[in-house]
Parts: sequence; structure tokens; C-alpha cells
Amino acid sequence: MQDFDVIVIGAGAAGLFCAGIAGQRRLRVLVLDHSEKVAEKVRISGGGRANFTNRDIDVRQPHKHFLSENPNFCRSALSRYTPADFIELVQKHGIAFHEKHKGQLFCDRSAEDLIQMLLRECEAGGVQRWQPCAVKGVRVSGESTYEIDTDRGTVTSRTVVIATGGLSIPKIGATDFGYRIARQFGLRLVEPRPGLVPLTFDGDGWVPYANLAGLALPVQIETGGHVSPHAPPLRGSLPPEGTPSALGRPGGKRKNLVTFHEDLLFTHRGLSGPAILQISSYWRDDTPIRLNLAPDVNLTEALARAKVTSRKLLANELASVVPSRLADAWVQQDADWQRPVAEATDKALARLAERLSRWEITPTGCEGYKKAEVTLGGVDTRDLSSQTMESKQAGLYFIGEVVDVTGWLGGYNFQWAWSSAHACACAIPL
Repeated sequence: MQDFDVIVIGAGAAGLFCAGIAGQRRLRVLVLDHSEKVAEKVRISGGGRANFTNRDIDVRQPHKHFLSENPNFCRSALSRYTPADFIELVQKHGIAFHEKHKGQLFCDRSAEDLIQMLLRECEAGGVQRWQPCAVKGVRVSGESTYEIDTDRGTVTSRTVVIATGGLSIPKIGATDFGYRIARQFGLRLVEPRPGLVPLTFDGDGWVPYANLAGLALPVQIETGGHVSPHAPPLRGSLPPEGTPSALGRPGGKRKNLVTFHEDLLFTHRGLSGPAILQISSYWRDDTPIRLNLAPDVNLTEALARAKVTSRKLLANELASVVPSRLADAWVQQDADWQRPVAEATDKALARLAERLSRWEITPTGCEGYKKAEVTLGGVDTRDLSSQTMESKQAGLYFIGEVVDVTGWLGGYNFQWAWSSAHACACAIPL
């Protein structure tokens, strides 16, 4: 029976990074994964170029960019291993990268460069890696030793790190293994659900937009902001646009307004694009989303001016501020809009401006884990140390996506993987 100082289960971003750091601290490290390939999520992310971090993370206010039942939990790890620290490592390995927008950093060439960097870091630490190698069971032997039954026999260690991710994208090997281990050792879970996922629509309300697949445009999108009949009145102002507030614990009586300015994409089944992926993490079943389809234009004023100066059809005038396909689909919904703008009534123009700038529609669901980029929820942070990522079960650590910490689209989740892995690897006793 082989014995190690640390056994990391999961050869993804967090697992490999943790293993490399621990190995370079001269700990004997074994990485186990049931898949043949390592870091598949890294490989497919960012269109194959890996959006590996975001310069804009504000570690003093993590709730701005991360969702959790305790948004402040991630502050410790993120402040001790920052985007600048990871960028320094990327530069050390000679990987060229660029900022796309909004602080998002991508590899110039390929995500494979980042994966090879992680593997070289593991090699520098003498890390052993068994793949494919399924884990059949984890148990405690005696007071402080874990025995892990694998396809290649039983191995032992005083430290086990669970880095198996969430349920998103099962076709690349996602499973509920981490959650099962947490339950086995009496840890609490926040119910997992898909995050950063396209939303779906059906029924009569979606018919006017069903033929717009492939259409993209910048929008302002929001959800929340409603108050239950039993909640006390809201006090103070809502958060500024573009700065979602934390929603608080599920089941709370009040949910705050959440707003993003991003691109929207119509699909065959509903809506996607960065705007929808971002809002999906905050959206709850049976609640509406609201979109301003012309966020940079005062439509009321623009249509009022056009009524005086233009002889165009209202649809053609509208096509100057939104894509023509969208303009055509929109005016078909009301006979008062199917005429020259000069002949439209003030009420009809005001109604059109209101509908376009505050389109409210309720998704019927989402595309699920098969299309979700991340999994919300996971191991409850109340049962983990924010300093070390160790659980209340001594010697058992949880890092990365398996934990109830989920970032925005744009490199935030990878930075959580690096930061939580670093906190864990540096805390494991020598």
C-alpha cells in the first residue's frame, strides 16, 4: 500500500495547481482523476484560449464579483493569491496573453499553453499522477490517516484534497463525487444549480422572437429588485447599474436588483450571450428578467424627433438603433407600429419606447448542466476554513468549483481555482 503526504482528487485547474505548489514544498503528492485528459475545462474555456483570470477582481469587496451564501468567505484566499500573482507565473513560463475587455485575460495562442504550465509546475514538485484512475471509496483509518481505494489499488495519506469541480458539462467528466464525499463526512451542502447558463423560453410569449436566432446586440439586463408582500419596505437606494449586489440567502424575503451591461444573443431555444450568462447566476425560477434593448439611446426622445423629421416606416427608423431583424419582429406585434413614424400617435411611440427599453419576459428554464459553464452552490463554507480550505473533518480540504463560491463570467472562476488551491497547498502541514 503506497503512502503519500497529500492526495489530490481531481486533475483540473484547482487540483493541478494545488498539487504543484504542495509538491514544490517537498510534500509527496499524488493526483487522481477518472478521466484520461487533464484540465478539460481549461482546454475548452475562452474559445480554446482560456480566460485564465481577471485584472478587475476587487478582493476587498468579493461580493461584487462572487456569489456564495457567504460572499466574504473568498476574500482571504483571493487577497493572498491575486490575479497579479498568477500573471507573474504565466509570464515566468513565457506564455503570451492579452486583455480582451473588462479585465479579462486570455492566452494568445492556446489554452494548451496554460495546461502545460500546470503540468510543468507539477513535474517541478515531483507530483505523481494516475490517470485514468477512478476512486472507489474514501475512508478514515485510525485517527488521522485516509485510505483511498482506486482502480490501481489502495493508497493512504494524512491529507486529502477534493478538487473535483461541480456538475457542469458532464460530457467532459463532471460528476457529483465531491458532494458525495462532503456528505459522507457530515459536511453541509448548498443545493447545486447551473450557473452561467443560457436561458430558455417557450409558449406564445416567445413566438415573435423565435426566428431571431443568431442575432446579437448590446443590452442592459436586470433581475430581482422585487419585494415579497411580507417583506419590510426597501430602504436606501438600489445598487448602481453594472454592480450586482449579493442576493442573500435563498428563501429570503427580499431580493435586490442585479444589473449588467453585456451582449445578448438570440438562440433557437431562447437567449444566451454574456448578458444572459451573467444574469442566469442570479435568476430564480418563475421570476422575470428585464432588458433594455437600446441602452445607449433615449428612445422616447429619438422617436419623438423622428416623428417630426422622418418619412420612414417606423420599423426602418427603429433599425437605426437596433438590428433590423429585431425592429421588424418588434413592430409586427402592434398594428399601431406598422406605419410611417410621422403617422404614429404619440401614445404608440411612447408604448414602443417603453417596451424596447423595459422588455420584461420570464424564462421557462435554462439549458441545464450540459451548457452551464459553472455550478452554483456546493460545499457550505460554514464547514470550511477560509484561511486553509480545510473542512471540519480534519485533513480533508475542498477547493475550486466544488465549494459554494461562484464568480462572474470573465476569468473570475479560474482565479478562485488558483487562489483557493494556493491557500490549501500552503496550509498543508509538512
